[in-house]
Amino acid sequence: METNKERNETETAVRIAYIVQELSQSSLNTQLKKTAQAHVLNPEVDLASLKDEVRKALRQSGQEKLLQNAVYKQLAQFPPAEHPHATLEQLKEPLSYIRRAQSNWEKRIVKSLNSMCTELSIPLARKRALSEQKELRSTWNELGTDEPDLSAFRPVYAPKDFLDVLITVKNPQQQQSSNPLHNTWGLLQIPLKVKSLTELQNFYGDLSPSNAQIGVENLSSMTTGFENEAVKFGHKIVNENHCPLAQLYAKQGCPTTLRAQVWSSILGVSTDDIDLLYYDQLKNYVLQHDLLVDNLMYKDVKLTAANDDQYFVFEDNLYQVLFLFSRDTYVLKHFANSSASPAKSYIRGMLGVEDYSVVYPPNGVIPFHGFSMLVVPLCFVFDDPIKLYFNFRELYCCHFHRLHTISSHEQGMLSICVLFETILQSRQPHLFLHLKETGAHPLKIAFKWLMRAFSGYLAADQLLCLWDRILAYGTLELLAVLAAGIFSFRRVNLMETSSYASAEAVLADITTVKVLPILQLFLFSTN
Repeated sequence: METNKERNETETAVRIAYIVQELSQSSLNTQLKKTAQAHVLNPEVDLASLKDEVRKALRQSGQEKLLQNAVYKQLAQFPPAEHPHATLEQLKEPLSYIRRAQSNWEKRIVKSLNSMCTELSIPLARKRALSEQKELRSTWNELGTDEPDLSAFRPVYAPKDFLDVLITVKNPQQQQSSNPLHNTWGLLQIPLKVKSLTELQNFYGDLSPSNAQIGVENLSSMTTGFENEAVKFGHKIVNENHCPLAQLYAKQGCPTTLRAQVWSSILGVSTDDIDLLYYDQLKNYVLQHDLLVDNLMYKDVKLTAANDDQYFVFEDNLYQVLFLFSRDTYVLKHFANSSASPAKSYIRGMLGVEDYSVVYPPNGVIPFHGFSMLVVPLCFVFDDPIKLYFNFRELYCCHFHRLHTISSHEQGMLSICVLFETILQSRQPHLFLHLKETGAHPLKIAFKWLMRAFSGYLAADQLLCLWDRILAYGTLELLAVLAAGIFSFRRVNLMETSSYASAEAVLADITTVKVLPILQLFLFSTN
């Protein structure tokens, strides 16, 4: 029988093999090899000390730090090895009933997309004429001026559609009375383990009101001094380019002037000439081929960001990022750590035959209504379009993709929703029961906030404060905590409502919400 020591050694070996395999396919591996080869060919280097000399060269070039960051990032994304003999499918999602739910959801999305193609007699993809390519290239920085007729297009799905599916997910072996969640009145009755309030307080202890924070309005000289010192220290952190240090620093917020560099450090993004060439290649793919999802992205921007007073100025940037993103096959890598599978299309007449299938769109992600709002806040952070693109791509692959899939992952949307319902019942049981009995179930109101990570609902500066902490702690749990905090903060008005419409009206505008005070009040208040 395998001992704990042997099991740990096996898991460590698996982790090492996984990381080596992932890094061997990266551009960083190419850079490391070039540096090592340069030293091997140097006649002045003694072969006896070659290993130490190569390490020294990597350290001096800064590549050792890049390697450390890459390993740290891979460790954070490595799937938990709870079942040493589990299949790849089980590693991605251990619960069979959730795997089935995700698979059925994916089929429904693809069916909706294909139905749209059939109804509109439009192909999923077509090659652009040379004249069209030339025109698109000349207007690349003014894509928002194009006004195609998109009235016939509809979003493939919206947050409400996804919530309706999540509500139906049930464990067939679970008895209603044996639910261990204490989520007594919640819409989601799924036995997922989420943090208690005490565990949240411990995990997010750095957010305590006793600690100074960037993003809390306070005109005292003490706070001003803290922010000045934070900026000085932030420059040192940025120069170190060390992901764990950057995460630790961001727990108290990022100064506006340093946010781009700190986020890039946390996400492991450092653009170079290879990235520039890759960006141009993606752009050429956009110029050469027109995809149906381009129309979906275009309409989504028009319906959301282009109508938002904070974000409409970034309309052109959004089209560029979204069109490139849909063609970027690098995004497919995140499916290795997700319960989801990339969307596929089949050659006509060969439906279901894998040999005649192709991933569509090339990144495997079919956008929902509001998807573009996950991009637009980054336009405030990154003024360089290339850095904007690669940082969004990493943010999506590391975190945001979990908001749109059905999984038992602790950062998955099911867990985020269960956490929201559980802690709100714990803090405000009377409010929760009142809303439930009046037909204004809290999750039905909060779900759209969660699915878009609050983008478009909070003021931009407050949203960036929230995303600072999401990156710092490496988890989406704060979305649930903030949502519960907002309900708690508006408790008095909500207790006076008598219908879903009136409750939704109370929470229709949350642009005045201050993120950190709400989080602190909900987590650390004794009331």
